Amino acid sequence: MSPIFAELPATAAWAHESVRSGFEVVYFSRSGNGFRAAGMTTAVEDGRTWSVDYDITLDETWATRRALVTGRSAAGVRTALLESDGEGRWFVDGEPAPRLDGCFDVDLEASAMTNAFPVHRLKLAPAARSAAPAAYVRALDLTVDRLEQEYTRTTDGEQRYAYAAPAFAFACELSYDDSGLVVSYPGIATRVV
Repeated sequence: MSPIFAELPATAAWAHESVRSGFEVVYFSRSGNGFRAAGMTTAVEDGRTWSVDYDITLDETWATRRALVTGRSAAGVRTALLESDGEGRWFVDGEPAPRLDGCFDVDLEASAMTNAFPVHRLKLAPAARSAAPAAYVRALDLTVDRLEQEYTRTTDGEQRYAYAAPAFAFACELSYDDSGLVVSYPGIATRVV
């Protein structure tokens, strides 16, 4: 049975853990037939400080249509604008980005929240698996790359998914709440509100 998610809360927050210390806060609202996620995350990682502001618009299928990302660090302020036609074609700062063809989600290195997008969009039944390549935005320099990743819903009926990102040799089990937001992202973040 595919998941049916509860309404999103007005706000949510996560504490970073292990690889960095810091905090993420997001505010959700409706945007036409879709959603808007506006938030900020700040961290100290390897002795460096950074912050990332984001304003992400999703369509009614939960595909990312626009993401304005602003990063601040000791190196200065950077901005990246990612736009998608909703059919898997992207523009980064107004330029075509064919390396991202076939991606429907944006995944911010700075954010635990963006792992909600593919789970909502895919609506996987228990034991179902799907690739979910994403337009991946790095925290420090806002570099945009393609990130191959995979989600497999567990068979226990709970909102848990085996997650894998082979490029980072990373795999874990993500737990979600009834609204489809990450509660536990082992080694990365824990939901606090």
